[in-house]
Amino acid sequence: MTPTRRQALIGLGATLAAPGLARAQGAWPDRPVRVIVPFTPGGTTDILARAMSAELQEALGQPFVVENRGGAGGTLGSEVVARAAPDGYTLMMGHIGTLAVNPSLYRNLSFDTVTSFDPVVLVAIVPNILVVNPRRVAARNVQELIALARQRPGGLSYGSGGNGSAAHIAMVAFNQATGTQMEHIPYRGTGPMMNDLIAGTIDLTLTGGPPALPPVRAGTLRALGVSSLQRLSSAPEIPTIAEQGVPGFDATQWYGFVAPAGTPRPIIDRVNAECTRILRSDRMRPRLEAEGADPSPGTPEQFRDLIVAERARWGELIRTANVRAE
Repeated sequence: MTPTRRQALIGLGATLAAPGLARAQGAWPDRPVRVIVPFTPGGTTDILARAMSAELQEALGQPFVVENRGGAGGTLGSEVVARAAPDGYTLMMGHIGTLAVNPSLYRNLSFDTVTSFDPVVLVAIVPNILVVNPRRVAARNVQELIALARQRPGGLSYGSGGNGSAAHIAMVAFNQATGTQMEHIPYRGTGPMMNDLIAGTIDLTLTGGPPALPPVRAGTLRALGVSSLQRLSSAPEIPTIAEQGVPGFDATQWYGFVAPAGTPRPIIDRVNAECTRILRSDRMRPRLEAEGADPSPGTPEQFRDLIVAERARWGELIRTANVRAE
């Protein structure tokens, strides 16, 4: 083949490929987008994913279909996303557990939470709320709970969405900070755990505002404290744990969209821009704030920095406390 013919074929290939690439990027999304939630329905991850998916569907004109892929502390659903085609048609609502805690809990993950995913946008920061079943626990504030726990080491039970879940790690931090010992009861998701807490099967939990605040407002659970350093604007009557004699206590959750590594940057930027607009809207911001979630959009790079920093922070706690996922 002559150099001239070779150059002509290369030029023709580029001419044919460029419009196809432009169509693929410019038309996105031209079919449904699946949003993986690596937990069972009912928890904060699921609540936020469904709220954001409905808004994205309205904005972009294609279904954003939530798929719950629970199991193994979120690692099974995360693996599905890590192996998915990086074409913009698979997203995951990740959170502190799946992206920052699990690398220290599971030693043989088939993916890396930094290199296997492209951060898209941080959606919300969600302080945990320490809630008790008032029929089982008489404590009305954090210091009374600490005193009760110290009187009965191992006598109080706390639930979580599973071994290594955000609620589990937050309670490990609380026990360390207060010198208490409580029995951990892991569940297969936050929803079933909250059902049992309300029913009186377990005593307490330290979990996100979206699943915790409704039963508190209904009077079926009692809120003792908030895990952030500032009180919730939507529930200012609940004092922080830090101001109740546990200085500096800060164990908040955070949630955000990630995509398989290699997803085209124009798609990431578009989802980021749409999510930022949605989270700052007069419709979504008050809705999330009312449920104890602080909308916190930023750049993909800022989200990546948060993941890296939180991996280091919680990894140290997990090693110190010798927490195991199994």
